[in-house]
Amino acid sequence: MTSFLTHRQRVHDDALPLHRRHSALRTCLTEFAPYGLRATYHHLTLSARMPRRLEADPESLVRAVEELHEARVLRTARAEQYGARRRAEKRAGQRSPTGPSPWWQPDWREPWPNDAWRHDPFLHPALDLPGYVRRQNALLDGVELPGCPACGETGAPVALSTGDGTAELCPGCARVLRPCPCGRPHSYEPELRVGWSRIWQREHMTGAGEPDPHWPGRRGRARIERLVAYRPACFLA
Repeated sequence: MTSFLTHRQRVHDDALPLHRRHSALRTCLTEFAPYGLRATYHHLTLSARMPRRLEADPESLVRAVEELHEARVLRTARAEQYGARRRAEKRAGQRSPTGPSPWWQPDWREPWPNDAWRHDPFLHPALDLPGYVRRQNALLDGVELPGCPACGETGAPVALSTGDGTAELCPGCARVLRPCPCGRPHSYEPELRVGWSRIWQREHMTGAGEPDPHWPGRRGRARIERLVAYRPACFLA
């Protein structure tokens, strides 16, 4: 069985070849990835300034795994609190959970409002991972926070036609703020596709660990405006 902490130690182990330390980081992401594996990896390449050639800055791997670890500690503590509360409720005869579902356990029977992050790893909050986890925990506590629930963006939403109506997406991270009024679920795919292998090899980064301004084309709101809505097969009538 994989262990996040075991593979975190491997990322830190400078006696290992860089490709093995990099693979250990990927294994950590299979254990915990708040934005989804691909989008979380893309986020870490930016926040940790991971260059295209890891030999130029091996410590970028450590910065990446430590940001991920800090966020995971926050999530784990909150999950333990939730688990303790549920056990107490069950002992009291309350079999069904009270209150909203925890953000780390989405209801897969319903469309995920952050669905676009899975299809386009470039669309995710600009928040660091601990900041994102703290924001989600606060919302779970009922705290009223301004802007997009995921990233806090307060700009005008992007209106996107679904073919059945119009949905509104966050202009910062493409989270669905208002679903299509037709009442049927939709998902969102990028018009500009980027292969996972290219992201994994950090083609979007320069040798100095900065985002390449010429790759992969449209960014931000302009990229979100070109998303294509479709109805997932599992929800087709």
